[in-house]
Amino acid sequence: LILLLFISVSAAASPSPYLSAATLFRNHERMLKTFKIFIYAPSKPFDFTGDPASSLFYESLRRSRFLTENPAEADLFFVPFSPLTSTRSLARLVREIRNDFPFWNRTLGADHFYLSPEGIDFSSDRNALELKKNAIQVSNFPVASGNFIPHKDITLPPIFVAQQDVNLTEPPLFLAYLEWDGKTDTDLVNELNRDPAFVVDVISSPPSIYLRNVRKSKFCLFLRHGGDLTRIVAAISSGCVPTLIVDRPIQDLPLMDILKWSDLALFVAAAAGDSVRLKRILTGVGEEKFSKMRGSCAAAAGRHLSWNVPSQPLDAFEMVMYELWLRRHAVRYSRRE
Repeated sequence: LILLLFISVSAAASPSPYLSAATLFRNHERMLKTFKIFIYAPSKPFDFTGDPASSLFYESLRRSRFLTENPAEADLFFVPFSPLTSTRSLARLVREIRNDFPFWNRTLGADHFYLSPEGIDFSSDRNALELKKNAIQVSNFPVASGNFIPHKDITLPPIFVAQQDVNLTEPPLFLAYLEWDGKTDTDLVNELNRDPAFVVDVISSPPSIYLRNVRKSKFCLFLRHGGDLTRIVAAISSGCVPTLIVDRPIQDLPLMDILKWSDLALFVAAAAGDSVRLKRILTGVGEEKFSKMRGSCAAAAGRHLSWNVPSQPLDAFEMVMYELWLRRHAVRYSRRE
């Protein structure tokens, strides 16, 4: 069975990737003028070597205009720790912050945030549990099941090499392209391989072949439980509309408070061996709708999903900061006398 989970029809005359463009640009200016973050001093130096997105976010934050040395004027508090930190050490870190500063206990950590590339799991320790349940987690996309709480947590847009010479007026040669991990949904993939409208490569294919096939395809297929989901952003940049074959809604996409992902991608639930219905869904997307989605993809990738050094207005770093700014109004618990 294949069910089309969500394909919205944009009423706008021109492609727009935003949930609300007016709200974003108005609030963005307010954020730049008022948003302040206090960083607790780490116990020892550390970095995010081998993790480009986390490393770039961390270094951009440390150099940003948003920092303040006066915790009294801070909207949010950043808790820095190494990605190798154990649960026991996290609990000890929170306990030290609770004892040495007055800010954690005001909200039980709800106005704090931390960076953990893979996300942290639940713990029986009170301090680690408050960090998990209350503080805002910033992590890489995608996040392992159980390590992401949708109403508060944020994911970083994956770093990708922007395609500068993409011709959106050139008609694609293939209906869809899949970079396959060689083991997930084999029945479906075998059927796709027999249909010339689809192109399937294994993940070990050279980057040049990957980019060539992405740019020649209308839709790029992604299996939620197999393949490299971080390449969704690269597909968007290349003008290939992402199509995610999933078994449940995806709640950890980057910039979900900003981008209207239903206009950037297709989300399709598919059982193994349903290539016929999958093809029917893809061919059912009219050219006008496809052109609008492709245009929205280009607008999003060219501005808000791109990382820069130093950060540029409205780029990926500033959009993550905007998502943090939206979460600055934490519930403050009154202290019992």
